[in-house]
Amino acid sequence: MTVTSIAGGMVWDGVSDAAYPATVVVEGNRIAKVIEGTDGPDELVGDVIDATGMTLMPGMVEGHCHPSFTGIKEPPELGRLSPERHMLETAKNLRLLLSHGFTSVFEAASAKPMLGVTARDAINEGLIDGPRMMAGSPEVTTTAGLGDERRRHIYQESFGLIADGPDEFRRVARECVRDGVDVMKINISGDEFVTHARAEITPTEPAELDAFVTVAHTFDKLVAAHARSSRSVKMAVRGGVDCIYHCDFADEEALDMLEEAKNRIWVGPAFGLVHNCTKGGDIVGITREVAESLNLFRKFEATCATYREIRKRGIRVVVGGDYGFSVTPMGQNARDIEHFVRYFGYSPVEALKCATTVGQSLMGRADDLGQVKEGYLADLLLVKGDVTQDVSLVQHRDNLAMIMKDGAMFKDPRKGVQATGLIQAAE
Repeated sequence: MTVTSIAGGMVWDGVSDAAYPATVVVEGNRIAKVIEGTDGPDELVGDVIDATGMTLMPGMVEGHCHPSFTGIKEPPELGRLSPERHMLETAKNLRLLLSHGFTSVFEAASAKPMLGVTARDAINEGLIDGPRMMAGSPEVTTTAGLGDERRRHIYQESFGLIADGPDEFRRVARECVRDGVDVMKINISGDEFVTHARAEITPTEPAELDAFVTVAHTFDKLVAAHARSSRSVKMAVRGGVDCIYHCDFADEEALDMLEEAKNRIWVGPAFGLVHNCTKGGDIVGITREVAESLNLFRKFEATCATYREIRKRGIRVVVGGDYGFSVTPMGQNARDIEHFVRYFGYSPVEALKCATTVGQSLMGRADDLGQVKEGYLADLLLVKGDVTQDVSLVQHRDNLAMIMKDGAMFKDPRKGVQATGLIQAAE
């Protein structure tokens, strides 16, 4: 059994309000000891890692993850990728996420059936490098809903599976169950870049949502929903959705409903896409004029106001910002933690909790992951500097001196290896 002692640095354990000096001993794939104090034990055991000037923290959780989104400008690009090529691109993204300190991902939707399931199983079998993963279905939507890119004269696919009426939603949901997904995704509202179904339009009907959720929960699957309009948020709460994404335009009644349900739901702003489109979208052709035409500045302000209120109400929020578009390159995912501090009023430690302990509660792993705690699985990051004072530190791979998943080194600080490239073995 491999034994590793990490000594000389600070520990932020995932629950405390501040970091503290401690020595952490990992035996096999679990944290065996957390010895508080600057002195540590008289004798360090096993392989010793000097953490001087660094902070040991839990691995991060990407709570709105699209690993099969491949840097696209337009959703139909996903439909044009062959399944074989798409799987390779997905594997590359998953390794990239792990190299950025995300040791767990909650897949908010797969761009094609079976991509997420195949990737999850390949990671579990050791065929590819990647985070722990809950695999998602594609986004199930209605005709004229978000994800329906078909036209009268052209058939083109995107990231959506189309269903209309409760019976079709039941059938599609059961097919996703048969595929072996962990998470079922439904698009209740539209979005600003869908000309026929903007964000405050709600194409999905309550009976369709009810049919979808009933199937998912019958098979013990979690349900995640795209819900920007206030009506869609209320539908999601009433319909028993587990994780409600966006909630940008939630009114007071919707916020009250979210608060009342806060012990059974999670929410996630997926703010990275809105942020990047309004602050730097020019580099991919989203000029200020384009952003204004899509009402993105209004959405930006609405999201900030909503999540400042959600924070006050103590509703569980996960990080993850719709990364995987050209304007939100995969690998920027940890920027969301700083967004929580800068725009939503979270303290640095509150934001870090969203990326660790709250994320693991969504993953269903709060009892053995998300904390630096004796008996917990050793998914750990060693970050240069004090991340509890400056959350931007985790945005840069060079600041991640160590990445450990399940007790195994993906990035070893003693060798100075940066984990990059799909087929280069991490040393």
